Amino acid sequence: MRAWRVTVPGPVGLAPDARAPLTMVTEEVPEPADDELLVRVAACGVCRTDLHVVEGDLPVHHPHVTPGHEVVGEIVASGAGVRGGFSAGDRVGVAWLRHTCGVCRYCRRGAENLCLSSRYTGWDADGGYADYATVPAKYALTLPAGYSDAELAPLLCAGIIGYHALLRAEVPKGGTLGIYGFGGSAHLTAQVAIAQGARVHVMTRGDHARSLARELGAASAQGAAERPPEPLDSAILFAPVGELVLPALEALDAGGTLALAGIHLTDIPPLNYQRHLFRERQIRSVTSNTRAQAQEFLDFAGRHSLSVTSHEYALESADQALRDLAAGRFSGAAVLVP
Repeated sequence: MRAWRVTVPGPVGLAPDARAPLTMVTEEVPEPADDELLVRVAACGVCRTDLHVVEGDLPVHHPHVTPGHEVVGEIVASGAGVRGGFSAGDRVGVAWLRHTCGVCRYCRRGAENLCLSSRYTGWDADGGYADYATVPAKYALTLPAGYSDAELAPLLCAGIIGYHALLRAEVPKGGTLGIYGFGGSAHLTAQVAIAQGARVHVMTRGDHARSLARELGAASAQGAAERPPEPLDSAILFAPVGELVLPALEALDAGGTLALAGIHLTDIPPLNYQRHLFRERQIRSVTSNTRAQAQEFLDFAGRHSLSVTSHEYALESADQALRDLAAGRFSGAAVLVP
């Protein structure tokens, strides 16, 4: 099969004659472990977290890993220990969370996303920038009907983590939500928030992204650091830019919450207590998600017709998709289609 591997983490926008961080190889199809499913990849989303893995913003966990954790796949084989629930030919989702211990204090209290022994697809184990991938059966997700493979792929991280960030932001009923950055995750989260009755204001760079935000029902769309037209009850920062924390906090009303949705963020400049935090404004980080939250979001997507803006790339063009993501050349999400 074909697979991309991270050879030496580094910038994806290197000069043509420099050594690229990603290399496509041909190798044997993996054998599923006893508790795993082997899936033929039908589509794999290109997530900003993949970019962080490839460029080295996230430390190497698995040398020469195959990135990709928004995988829509068809089951072709099962490990000897897999019992019930899945059959060859079933379509399943493979997401970021791949393993939790089930016994630590976080797992026991229902917060497996904070598990001390958690492992992740495309970081700790090979992911979906390939023709085939494996997934532990207990972490395979049931997919909603009504979406193409290319539309489903971004739901498996962009959608799931955006949903978790929305929960962390605690938007009051009928409240105002500010969204900073408007890529693959944000354009799905905005639709969920609007469906739940929130007024959404989008702050992002790029005319195309602002236009998409208005098309999807945002009440306003302006520049990344501009002030929204009304105070915000809640905000979510999707752009991995620490400098945007300050204007996002300033835009919050008293008692407002800012959720930081990224796994990586550049340094946050010094905060001024009176301008940014006083009157019980708060900051919350976001770490992965639980399987229950993931399935809850996918079930929501099955009941609501979310508009997924995806840009398809051939598997051979994964490196170009990452370069385009880094340069902000598209709105919505990129998806690799083998």
